[in-house]
Amino acid sequence: MMISLLAFVLSGCGGGREEPGAEAAAEAGDVTLVLGAYSVAKDALQEIIPEFKARWKETTGQTVAFQESYEASGTQTRSIIGGFDADVTLLALEGDVDKLVSSGLVSANWKQGPTNGMITRSIVVLGTRAGNPLGIRDFEDLTRPGVKVLYPNPKTSGGAQWDINAIYGAGLKKAEQATGTKDAAAAKQFLVDVHRNIESMDKSGRASMAAFEYGVGDVIVTYENELLARIAKGVEYDIVVPPSTILIENPAAVVDRNADRHGVREVADAFVEFLYSDEAQRLFAKHGFRPVNEALAAQMEDQYPQPPELFTIDYLGGWDEVRDTLYDRRGIWYQVLAGQ
Repeated sequence: MMISLLAFVLSGCGGGREEPGAEAAAEAGDVTLVLGAYSVAKDALQEIIPEFKARWKETTGQTVAFQESYEASGTQTRSIIGGFDADVTLLALEGDVDKLVSSGLVSANWKQGPTNGMITRSIVVLGTRAGNPLGIRDFEDLTRPGVKVLYPNPKTSGGAQWDINAIYGAGLKKAEQATGTKDAAAAKQFLVDVHRNIESMDKSGRASMAAFEYGVGDVIVTYENELLARIAKGVEYDIVVPPSTILIENPAAVVDRNADRHGVREVADAFVEFLYSDEAQRLFAKHGFRPVNEALAAQMEDQYPQPPELFTIDYLGGWDEVRDTLYDRRGIWYQVLAGQ
């Protein structure tokens, strides 16, 4: 039986969900896949989804319709836990998928495979106005008096947690180079000094980018792919890659309970698998993401140079440690907000 739906799209910059049909005409398919993704992935997915639909149609003869939702990663996660029936999710943080596991929505073995469930990579960089008028070179420059800084709110945005992790990690690297030890107190003070210059904290990475584009602030802390995507569309920014910065890894997973209940498990599994394909990875790269496919990554070394001190979440002790140390209610980030 053909199933009709009005595809709806959530804007990562908006204040809430748009009504069904706000951006897309009615779409029909033999099977409907509900996708809940974080806002930054939206542009790439607009090209990847049609390719998958064509491949699935050619292979199975079945037409797939997509119902799409885009929000800040934390918001999207809470929405799925709260009852939004996503069959597949792409989120900014491994920890957000872990929350879905804890809620019984995603299987605990979602990280099986060579990339541990990660489908895109990026790095945290700094975006400046064209010509870099303030001469920004590193995170340390964000502590200078009068420099107006933007990054999203870590309470709602997974991208913001990567941003804060990068700044905190750069502070640890700085202390380690000076004293030979990873001094958490020094790294916290470094984060305090940067946050003192915050001009705006929006709810998502995409909203933060929109504010910067509107003219707010001097420097934005963001994903490399966000800036590359905007530059590709003719917006004039400079990208500053700090010598010490963090490797971002973004996961995708089938929301098992929903996919099984909707009877779409086969196509949901196939879509997630397609995200790892050369075809999809090249489309992600077109939108500024670094491939998880090592062979493709090697082909794109000139496009995506390696920072001198690129560290991973493991340098900070892994996500469990980061959640306890930085984002617990009494953690370092909340101490910074409270001026402690």
